[in-house]
Amino acid sequence: MTLSLATTTKAAFLLNISTGRLRELLNQGRVVGAEKVGRLWMIPLNRRGMPEIIPGRRGPEGSWNKFKRKAKTVVHVLRKTIDYNRDNGTSHPAVAIKVGDKKDYCHAVKINGPCQIVYQPHQPNQSQAGGARLWIEVEPEYIVERVYFYNGDYGPPPEVTKQREKVKQRQKKSTIKPKRKTRKKRKKQK
Repeated sequence: MTLSLATTTKAAFLLNISTGRLRELLNQGRVVGAEKVGRLWMIPLNRRGMPEIIPGRRGPEGSWNKFKRKAKTVVHVLRKTIDYNRDNGTSHPAVAIKVGDKKDYCHAVKINGPCQIVYQPHQPNQSQAGGARLWIEVEPEYIVERVYFYNGDYGPPPEVTKQREKVKQRQKKSTIKPKRKTRKKRKKQK
């Protein structure tokens, strides 16, 4: 059986983590069998076609993929973020990339393989906030590289941050129970 190798870009794609995070794991010696050949890392893939990562001793459990991805990659262009950037002179990421239940935001995308642009005006994609009506779908085996502006704003765009705040406020309101009147207060009211 021949051992297949992957570069950092392909291995990061398979694991569904950024190349920066993978390089961090490589420098810590946590990628099984990885070797540096010249300037490139060559990472062996196991029988499932995935790189093996040694779990850390502290902190939360790693969130990388352990099995090959089966879900399509869905790319959304965030119209509200584009408008916000134009009106406020900012450069928040206006592209959302969703693989399964993980979502990432970036400034540009390189799709290394066939893809499909989907327009469904009467059946919006509910996986995106607000229900996107136009998106790009990429089959699971093709790499979608995320590109960031070196001087851009990072993190989720403003409309996503606002939506998360609204959800948190709703959750707080539903968990806060109204105060019950004590016996003394009831007697004073009589």
